[in-house]
Amino acid sequence: MATINLRDFYPWYIEDQLIDVPDEVAEVLRADKLYEAAHQRRVTRNKAQYSLDCDDGIEYSACLSEPTPQELLERKETFCRLCRALNSLPETQGRRIDACIILGKSVKEVAEAEGVCEDTVRQSIKRGLERMRKIF
Repeated sequence: MATINLRDFYPWYIEDQLIDVPDEVAEVLRADKLYEAAHQRRVTRNKAQYSLDCDDGIEYSACLSEPTPQELLERKETFCRLCRALNSLPETQGRRIDACIILGKSVKEVAEAEGVCEDTVRQSIKRGLERMRKIF
């Protein structure tokens, strides 16, 4: 049995947490940590040699880091608040905002599908967004 510190392997541990694990598990964790460090070095060293048009993901992984748990929680809360605000609208406004803003349909397409004029749809979306801002 080997004793490992979870703080060395998981960034969300802020204090030392020692646990006993089988030798095989400890070896796999150490090998994975070495592999990740080597990969990060390769990405950092070689990022200037790749074109942005290459689309192999190296620039993306070198420039952006994984969101922290707090950022993920904030995104989830924002998403929930937006959903609540959208659900609080009358059915027609919610349907029109969903179609135009979320699904990307044009105002003309929505107006034709509902059999109303475009100006009605535009005004409905405008009023719905104002209501959502008040609720949000």
